[in-house]
Amino acid sequence: MLGRVHKIESKDYYVFSGEKNIVRCSLRGIFKKEYSLKKDKQYKLDIVAVGDVVELETNADGTGVIYNIHKRKNYLSRKAPRIKGASYRGERLEQIIASNLDNIFIVASVKNPKFNNRLIDRIIVAAESSHIAVHIIINKTDLDKKRDYKGWVDIYNSLGYEVIPTNKFSDEGIEKILTAAEGKTNIFWGMSGVGKSTILNRVYPQLNLKIGDIGEKSGKGQHTTVTAVMNLINANTAVIDTPGIREIDPYGITQENLGHYFVEFEEFINECRFNSCTHNHEPGCAVQDAFNDNLITEERFESYLNMLDSIEDDMIF
Repeated sequence: MLGRVHKIESKDYYVFSGEKNIVRCSLRGIFKKEYSLKKDKQYKLDIVAVGDVVELETNADGTGVIYNIHKRKNYLSRKAPRIKGASYRGERLEQIIASNLDNIFIVASVKNPKFNNRLIDRIIVAAESSHIAVHIIINKTDLDKKRDYKGWVDIYNSLGYEVIPTNKFSDEGIEKILTAAEGKTNIFWGMSGVGKSTILNRVYPQLNLKIGDIGEKSGKGQHTTVTAVMNLINANTAVIDTPGIREIDPYGITQENLGHYFVEFEEFINECRFNSCTHNHEPGCAVQDAFNDNLITEERFESYLNMLDSIEDDMIF
């Protein structure tokens, strides 16, 4: 039968077979051989990911075995932390967060934790590289007495991204989230403590997700979600809740192609003198000229340069 992966815990794969029935599955041994290097060194972390469409056979005791994984239309990933013995040269591996996605809702807060546009831009790059529609939720707007967050709304709206302000004292934005998510597979991602679970509970009360607190000393959020979990809202709508993050390095992005995932560079990028232009120091760079002419915002260009400086070219196997 066909199913879709709900969550993964260690070597157990929980699969929706229908809207409500969940089958605990194992993975056929043949997959483990296909995803190994010589000398038994693993180079791929995620054979199966949340959101995958799989084929399974059920056992007499009600458990199942996954014997086929359908081709993904896309997936969201990042560089995994370095793992000793992960590959024969110690490369950064790719960690898949979830697959077969239509929308990503990037959740940020104006305070507690403070707004982090550079993290948002890194997530946007990961989403753009996988052709996932981007929506940005700016939560806790009631804490911004000067309403400075509106400047960020203007910046991201001008790039074509829907920005949805929310706070606990009003239903502002809740209907917009509900409308954008309907009939789609949606992933919600952001820092710990930004109010992601609270927002999901308001949009979909039936989820009844656990709510965490902000640490008094650190001012940082406490993790309430350990792994990505996909919930089916109805036959056509799915919502994936994810663990809070504090940083992300998009996987497979090089210095030469990073600019292609900053949408405001698009109209200038082909006018650069060099095809391999990184829009940093090269002469004849049309992107730098556009920035100097105030056609690209300082906030986004600085974010780009920061990301460019931290990028490592990934090994392609």
